[in-house]
Amino acid sequence: MNKKYIVHPGGKITGELRVPGDKSISHRSIMLGALAEGTTEVTGFLEGEDALATLAAFRTMGVHIIGPDKGKVTIHGVGMHGLKAPATALDLGNSGTSMRLLSGLLAAQDFDVTLTGDKSLSGRPMKRVTDPLALMGAEIETNEGKPPLNIHGGKQLKGIDYELPMASAQVKSCLLLAGMYANGKTSVTEPAPTRDHTERMLGGMGYPLQQQGSTVTIEGGAKLTATRIDVPADISSATFFMVAAAIAPGSDVTLKHVGINPTRIGVINILKQMGADISLTNQAETGGEPVADIRVQYAPLKGIQIPQEQVPLAIDEFPALFIAAACAEGQTVLTGAEELRVKESDRIQVMADGLTTLGIDAQPTADGIVINGGIIGSGEVDSHGDHRIAMSFAMAALQAGGTIQINDCANVATSFPGFVELAMQAGLNIEEIDD
Repeated sequence: MNKKYIVHPGGKITGELRVPGDKSISHRSIMLGALAEGTTEVTGFLEGEDALATLAAFRTMGVHIIGPDKGKVTIHGVGMHGLKAPATALDLGNSGTSMRLLSGLLAAQDFDVTLTGDKSLSGRPMKRVTDPLALMGAEIETNEGKPPLNIHGGKQLKGIDYELPMASAQVKSCLLLAGMYANGKTSVTEPAPTRDHTERMLGGMGYPLQQQGSTVTIEGGAKLTATRIDVPADISSATFFMVAAAIAPGSDVTLKHVGINPTRIGVINILKQMGADISLTNQAETGGEPVADIRVQYAPLKGIQIPQEQVPLAIDEFPALFIAAACAEGQTVLTGAEELRVKESDRIQVMADGLTTLGIDAQPTADGIVINGGIIGSGEVDSHGDHRIAMSFAMAALQAGGTIQINDCANVATSFPGFVELAMQAGLNIEEIDD
């Protein structure tokens, strides 16, 4: 069933909010917990469709998993070589993270497996993982570089030195997971820092890694030991409320227990540079991941040239940041973000189209966008089934001249279950309609 959002103009964002658990860490807690020796207890697990697709895949491969129940999951690990051949293809829904990371992990098993997904995932590029895996000795068939992936098991992988052609945490993680099974050492060098949740969790479960500058190295043959994992609130989900408070006069919101991993805080850095009033309190560390409460109070924003080095640190947050740019005084320019064109949708084009519909001057470029701040009008925009675009345009209504209708919003449940309820609680005038 399809859903659309009708968001009425005006309002402000206030109060204390806890957004759902971090999606990246939730995925990895299931994958590594399943391969560990012993029982891994997870709290704060994101019960969104993407992370649940990963959980279901490991259940299908014989891992006993209890939950999720209010964010609590118990994983009875089967060890590095305990996965069983699934009776059917593993359907990963909308989750590119699941497919890319699992391709590395499953390339080294002794059974054949097929990975499939929904229409959106079936259009996403997979050569970025299958090409380097082939160099390691994996045998994976694709549909012209796209899913489904047919992985032939029983291959002995060998370690490689690989320089990532573009900054991608998913490709890096895929190769590190394959590297746990490979003969010798696997080294991955990245052109710019990307999220390091895989490395942190591997270390937390006792798997040795070496980090030297921009290169991380793993050697095959070690083991993972079960542990407790407390998943922090997802900074990508918190971003929508951070931007909302930054653009709506009178707003003052505190987002609780949010992960502030240094490879993920581009959105905070960029918003601060635009003039946002953001402060961090209650900073702590949980399971190797830094967390804090993030308070955002309204302050006028100004357009900026987004620093190139911040782009990989905010890659998932740009749809929301484009809304901030639309409400800022002056021009915001983004370059070096061609990765946005191959996300759940072409996020550059889809955001430019929606902003143009709402009366904002937004010019897409090959690797970014130029947005001139202005007055957001009303209108009907299409999210193209992309959860982050749907939620971003919902927040735009706080500064809109009239009602905004957003179509094709069902996929919001993949990353942010309960979004509409939390947005209403915070002060957004939003209704969800089954189409």
